[in-house]
Amino acid sequence: MMTDPAHHSLIEDLQGLGFGVCMAAVGMHVLTFMGFVAGQTTGVAALIAYGFGLPFPAVYFAVSAPFLWFGWRRMGARFALKTLLTVAALSLLTALLPRWLGFSHIHPAFAALLFGVLFGIAALAVVRHGSSFGGISILWLLLQDRSGFPAGYAQLAFDVVLFAVSALMLETGPLLWSFAGAVVFNLFLAINHRRDRYIAT
Repeated sequence: MMTDPAHHSLIEDLQGLGFGVCMAAVGMHVLTFMGFVAGQTTGVAALIAYGFGLPFPAVYFAVSAPFLWFGWRRMGARFALKTLLTVAALSLLTALLPRWLGFSHIHPAFAALLFGVLFGIAALAVVRHGSSFGGISILWLLLQDRSGFPAGYAQLAFDVVLFAVSALMLETGPLLWSFAGAVVFNLFLAINHRRDRYIAT
């Protein structure tokens, strides 16, 4: 029996979100192994974790969770619940992954490319199944709804400030490779994230 092509079934949602969580967890494992930062919530969590010697998965969850209220208000309870489960699963898997996957060496250029692509794939997967990785991006969407100020510009401005702060904490090499990874991520989304190519919900 074929399912409705305009909607995802429960099993389709579970596999899509599970795939996204796995890809994001590997991307975060690469990022923290290299001492890189990223934009938005992941970058904030990385800076706090590096600066205070705290476990990155716990910081990521703590930074992401408060923004679920904004997600509830803008996108509804279903989106907020899916996002909560996605963020919790990602935090847990990111904590467990170092026990299962280890690195001895990754060239910084490849690491930047890898985490950028993995984050992009992960973001597409969860968004297409009605979820997100939560965090500050939800706030920018709410700001856009209320003020008309484009969410993309707000996100860009925040990332500029975030990387400026990162420059005070990171050496030049990791900072530049982090920026390169963020560029890869945003280009990946810009090229691939188009609703007219994907209509299921």
